[in-house]
Amino acid sequence: MGEKIHVVTSSETPWIYGNLRLTRGVIEEVERAGRAAYARDEEACGYIEGPLTDALLGDRAVELENLANKYHAIDPEGHPRTGREYFKINGMKFEKALRQSGEQGRAVKVFFHSHLDCGAYFSEEDARSMTMDGGEPSYALAYLVTAVDKGEVTAHKLFIWDPSSRGFTESPFEIVD
Repeated sequence: MGEKIHVVTSSETPWIYGNLRLTRGVIEEVERAGRAAYARDEEACGYIEGPLTDALLGDRAVELENLANKYHAIDPEGHPRTGREYFKINGMKFEKALRQSGEQGRAVKVFFHSHLDCGAYFSEEDARSMTMDGGEPSYALAYLVTAVDKGEVTAHKLFIWDPSSRGFTESPFEIVD
């Protein structure tokens, strides 16, 4: 028989309700990724994980490659938007990260991405990307959007799924040392 893998369920995911604590190191890594991606003329994207023993703490940020520009270069008609306008990740790598974090007593709690020169907000495209065709969210996560304006980080906003409005709403979060 194969090894039993612990899969985190929605009853074990209090981070989806917001009010997270993100370490200063996590925010610095998200900001570094955002500025570097801005220099490449694309959105940064990645995830924040933390220990299952402290469900509202995010203590590690991992940047993912934004594949949008590569897809656009190969097939501009089929992929008309560039990485400046949206992000596209390797879904298999992300699914693997979700699985592996659970095996290590940790959890992916937040998906992060940046917006270039337009502020930190949860766009309609973000909502489509993070839900199953406008339905329920694809993952039990909170979502951090970072504004990078003229190459500098100007804001961070955390968003969570609100089942009553069937949309994403802003949630407070705290930066901790």
